Amino acid sequence: MKILFLIALSISLLFGAVDINNASKNELMTLKGIGSKKADAIIKYRDTKCFQKIDDLEKIKGIGPKFIQSNKKNIIINKCKR
Repeated sequence: MKILFLIALSISLLFGAVDINNASKNELMTLKGIGSKKADAIIKYRDTKCFQKIDDLEKIKGIGPKFIQSNKKNIIINKCKR
């Protein structure tokens, strides 16, 4: 499991930002401060509502402005693929 996480982290760093509307759980977990539970919460949120802007992440319990500011360069938002 750690190997898969490291591979996902490496790919994310090589190819840039994480698309929060379409990223897998492992891809979301490459963001600093996102663990398994927060990744699940992001996926659950986007299953009902797509993220329109990065600040929408504050609607996820445990994610605040400090997280968004420190990860802003690593997050993108593309159209949902539902």
